[in-house]
Amino acid sequence: ADARSSIWPAIHPRLLELIREHRSTLIFVNSRRLAERIASAVNELAGEELVHAHHGSIAREQRLRIEDDLKAGRLRALVATSSLELGIDMGAIDLVVQVEAPPSVASGMQRIGRAGHHIDTPSKGVIMPKFRGDLLACAALTERMHAGAVEQSRYPRNPIDVLAQQIVAMVAVEPWTVDDLERVVRRAAPFSDLARPILEGVLDMLSGRFPSDEFAELRPRVVWDRVANALRSREGAGRIALTSGGTIPDRGLYGVFLVGAEPGKGRVGELDEEMVFETRQGETFLLGASTWRVEEITHDRVLVSPAPGVPGKMPFWKGEAAGRPLEFGRAIGALTRSLRASDPAEGTRRLIEQHDLDERAARNLLQYLADQYAAAGAVPDDRTIIVERYVDEVGDWRVCVLTPFGGKVHAPWAMAIGAMVRERSDIEIDVLWTDDGIVARFPEAAAPPPAEVMLPDPDRAQDLVVARLSETPLFAARFREAAGRALLLPRRFPGSRSPLWHTRRRASELMQVASRFGSFPIILEAYRECLQDVFDMPALIEVLRGIRSRDVRVVTVDSRTPSPFAASLLFTYVGNFIYEGDAPLAERRAQALTVDPAQLRTLLGEAELRELLDADALAELELDLQHLAPDRAARHADGVHDLLLRLGDLTRDELATRVTDPTAVDDWLAALERERRTISLVIAGETRHIAAEDAARYRDALGAVVPPGLPDAFLASSERPLASLVRRWARTHGPFGVADLARRLGLSTRLVLDALRDL
Repeated sequence: ADARSSIWPAIHPRLLELIREHRSTLIFVNSRRLAERIASAVNELAGEELVHAHHGSIAREQRLRIEDDLKAGRLRALVATSSLELGIDMGAIDLVVQVEAPPSVASGMQRIGRAGHHIDTPSKGVIMPKFRGDLLACAALTERMHAGAVEQSRYPRNPIDVLAQQIVAMVAVEPWTVDDLERVVRRAAPFSDLARPILEGVLDMLSGRFPSDEFAELRPRVVWDRVANALRSREGAGRIALTSGGTIPDRGLYGVFLVGAEPGKGRVGELDEEMVFETRQGETFLLGASTWRVEEITHDRVLVSPAPGVPGKMPFWKGEAAGRPLEFGRAIGALTRSLRASDPAEGTRRLIEQHDLDERAARNLLQYLADQYAAAGAVPDDRTIIVERYVDEVGDWRVCVLTPFGGKVHAPWAMAIGAMVRERSDIEIDVLWTDDGIVARFPEAAAPPPAEVMLPDPDRAQDLVVARLSETPLFAARFREAAGRALLLPRRFPGSRSPLWHTRRRASELMQVASRFGSFPIILEAYRECLQDVFDMPALIEVLRGIRSRDVRVVTVDSRTPSPFAASLLFTYVGNFIYEGDAPLAERRAQALTVDPAQLRTLLGEAELRELLDADALAELELDLQHLAPDRAARHADGVHDLLLRLGDLTRDELATRVTDPTAVDDWLAALERERRTISLVIAGETRHIAAEDAARYRDALGAVVPPGLPDAFLASSERPLASLVRRWARTHGPFGVADLARRLGLSTRLVLDALRDL
């Protein structure tokens, strides 16, 4: 074998050779960065611009121009991601090259099928594996493609975030009754079994009936008349649905534009926020196989000028890889088992005739399996799992679980392992998964961890995953994206970039509150998306049950060095953790919580902490919290309803100071009372207005008499009603006196103090 340090010096010349042998070549890769890298390397090797990159971060106008150039023969080749996998008819393409195994059989069929779009012309493709483990996946892929054995199609079931967005859009067009809306929604396959309580939970969220006042900053999007069971749109909801609609998550990408271009024109593409933070004015980078010089970086875009012929750095984008489907994983395992059971000559013949491998690739694959068996005494397949343990360079135990079942099974499996280890020993371990297995590091373990710790009980697997899931970056990302799709976190300024760090902060604040209420729709959606769309929990449980019943055998191996199958896992592991900070995650979190207030007062000279607060800053903050600042004033009846939801009871005069048109307050209040959205009560001897949603709280906390005709949902007894009113007051004011609040509520000071102690 040729002991190259990298496979790319062999791949790039072969790609150039194939391009020059054909009229139009389409090269598929699995990432945007790799597309840019290959396009740049092949052009450099050719000494001319033969190839362009094509992916979702290149501007649409640029992509269309590149596609036209390829169709017209002006461009010999394209390097593309899945951006050209579906819905593209290019009759001029006579060869497709796939670098690295595609993520699924269906994807491989679609990609190779881009070639030969003429009657009676077969599609011609070449697959180039990047390493020997990749060669095994490619061999299984080609056989499945010949058999047409694509994976089963699955669609999301009851995606609550999409439901919320569609309801806002539907109601913005015309009013709906809840029953009619439910009938229409359930005609769509994803919502065919939508439960009525889930629908009503979404309507509660959209109409502003939240489980806590801490959600008060979320703006309602619809009005739900519970007596008439009818829905209508709120002010501005239609605009939000138009400008923030869609299901593609906002990744906070920076637009790249030509300097000096007219507004709305000159878009080149997009860059990842993290890359932009690492880029400086005057630097050059590659995008679409062209070089661009950074002229200016603004808050939402990068302005560039062409820099042809100048070397540029390779861009990168952070994203999530699609895990290998279980069907494809089982096929890889079955092929492995079959090849190990066959004679080498028979195996070589089969790989050449049935799997389209050339002779060198066939022999290389069989040698790879033989090397694995020699190192570990077993090879992972669809009926064999290897648990391989060894001591790493720093003396820690690393344990690899080697299986072909794919990322959709391994991701929740790894999560369950982490939860089980923490449950048993109260330590955190680093666990990483790929399509080919799981690797875990056990710090300072004196003895090898038992294999059983890597094999969760199938009856507990889902509970272990659910217990761990909410702590993961995956859950936080899915929650943020779901909140955006549900229009809870709309784009602030349509057409401009929302910084990802800012969106993450807003989503994190919302998740901190929502996580205390398990029935909050977006919490449910984040769990649903992870457990159903990202993970394949039924498949994981099926595999674990196979282990328990001995249908799948487990081979435990203690080795001095990683086996060939484990080596590729560990390479990924090192790449993932090489840039991690020194402090463990739990320690980094705790650092913000370990300040002793008494010691801090001593350090600062015995001053009370509240004395450190600037009085002017407090006054300005309270103006904002109380909606007394001009930019916080309500502009319509819906805004008045929002004020009452956020601030609680207000008199007519207090409302008049918080609106843009004080003369309209009486008309707005009258309209709101007719719609049963607000009511008036006598509190502490004066008439005040409250949101109808608060009726039960004021009744139970203050003994206020509520008018008849309110929906039952607004009259259900609330938990700790006085404490909730006091909490809302505290959240919307600066420092306040207990006696002042007691007078405001018409209660004794003792009752208010007791409520404060409850908080």
